[in-house]
This record gives sequence, structure tokens and C-alpha cells, in this order.
Amino acid sequence: MKNTFNRRQFVQTGLVAGASVSLPNLLFATGKKSVLVFTKSSGWEHDVVKRVDGKLSIVEQAVTSLGNQHGFNVTATKEGGVFDSNHFHSYSAVVFFTTGDLTTAGTDKNPPMSAQGKQALLDAIHDGLGFVGVHAASDTFHTQPDPEGGSNRYIAHGEQSDPYLRMLGGEFITHGSKPRLQDANILVNDRKFPGLEGVSPHVTFNDEWYSLKDFRSDLHVILTIDTKGMTGKPYERPPYPMTWARMEGKGRVFYTAIGDRPENWSNSLFLNLLGGGIRWATGNAKASVEQNLTQVAPGYNVIPPKSE
Repeated sequence: MKNTFNRRQFVQTGLVAGASVSLPNLLFATGKKSVLVFTKSSGWEHDVVKRVDGKLSIVEQAVTSLGNQHGFNVTATKEGGVFDSNHFHSYSAVVFFTTGDLTTAGTDKNPPMSAQGKQALLDAIHDGLGFVGVHAASDTFHTQPDPEGGSNRYIAHGEQSDPYLRMLGGEFITHGSKPRLQDANILVNDRKFPGLEGVSPHVTFNDEWYSLKDFRSDLHVILTIDTKGMTGKPYERPPYPMTWARMEGKGRVFYTAIGDRPENWSNSLFLNLLGGGIRWATGNAKASVEQNLTQVAPGYNVIPPKSE
């Protein structure tokens, strides 16, 4: 069935999201960059993207506040048809907090992306659209087949990975369960990246830590997780990238695996990092994103043992 996204739905979504404006001609008239926040959950729906009693989710509220702070407009939606609409091409960047195969209705039952919409997204990024992935954005469009608990997650697929994951720069394998949340020592590899100016070289953070694989060789790693002392099989590996930036054609791609805990969406360190990533992705901030993967995380390609 063809996926549609009509003008009425778009306008209502934009207004609900607290966007300063929602129509493309007005977006250009303001002179501000515009950002689309997409939070469809075809897989697990995280608490931070749930809308309760018609209110904006925690993620939508936080990004809207960042827009007010840094001068960009924000529209939020969970409807996959937006990528088939003409409105989609008015954005400077998209922010994804998503899960699963977004071309299926899945868990939240919101309208899925079409296959054409997915390709339109990837083409737009290659042509210069900025992309910001947060936490579960790497738990999206897994390389198939991907049965629940299957071994395919523990195989490095390289160039055979799903095109979305190749664009993103890495793929979620699993995370710890006992405990699910734990403190970790985060190494700040680029203290000049927007939002991280003056931050200590080492910070301690508590979150649900993703173990990741299939890192693109051209990553500019911003944060690395120090696995020493962490609990659980997912972390039986050398330090690996947790936040990075890379170029996909002309598009600026930023990803951070932080963002599971609701409390972290009011944490100044995380919000400054995310705000910097969005500003860089839209072209409103400058950063040097030369490849440093092998220098800062030489054991990045080690895949941890499969969890029981």
C-alpha cells in the first residue's frame, strides 16, 4: 500500500511539536534552519519518545528547547510518510530516535516509511541533508535476517550492512541487562567539537550502554567508552566509539549512543553535546572531522561474546 502524508497531517504535527512555523514557505521566510525530529518506534518504544496525554515526548521537548536556544526551527513527527512529502526537502537536518524496520508499522502502529521514502532519506543525506542519530537510531534497520536474539547481530557485515547503517556509521548489537544501567568512564576524544569546549578529558556518565559494531573506517570519534571495569558480556571488549561524526557525500552525520535515561535529557553535558551535533549537522557550527578511529579506538572491531 502506498504510504501517504497529507498536508493537514503535516501542519498538525508541526504545531503539536511546538515548532516556530510548520509550512515550508514560512520556514524559508524566517531565515532559520529547520530540523525534523522523527521518533517512530517499529521496535522497542523507549520511554523518552512516548507521548503521554497528548504532550510532547521528552526527546521532542528537549530538541525544541535546543532549537529555541540555538535559533533553529523544530517539527516533530512519528509518521513515516513525511519522507514521501515535498515538505521533507525543506529541512536542513533530521534527528532520529527510532527502532526497528521503519518500513513496518511495528510497535507504535504509526504509519511506516515506504521503501521509496527510505531511499529518499538516504539520497537527501548524500546530497547535503544533515543527519543526527540518537541512542536507538543504531537499533534501526538492522542488517537482515535479524531474528530476535539471533547471531546475525554478532557478525561484522561490513559493506553488506544495511545502507542506512552504512550511512550512520555503526550498528547496535546488544546492551547489558544485569545491570541495564551503569556508570561508565567516557573518554572525550575531541574537546573542540561544538558543545564540548572546556569539558574534562574524562567524564563519568550513567546510561544504558550500547555495544556497537561495523564502524565505518572514516569515523571522527568524539567520545569513546572505556570498558574497563564495566559489568556484562557486551563490554568484554576494548574501548569503542560512543559518539562520532562523519561525512556521507555532502551530508554531515552525527551519532551519539547516549540518551536512554529520561534524566539525561536534562543533563547539561548531554544537551550541549547534542546541541553541538545538531548545529554541526545543519551547518550552523564548524568542526574538524578527520578520521581518528584507529588512533583512539584501535580495538574497535572486536565483537563481544554473545549474551546468554
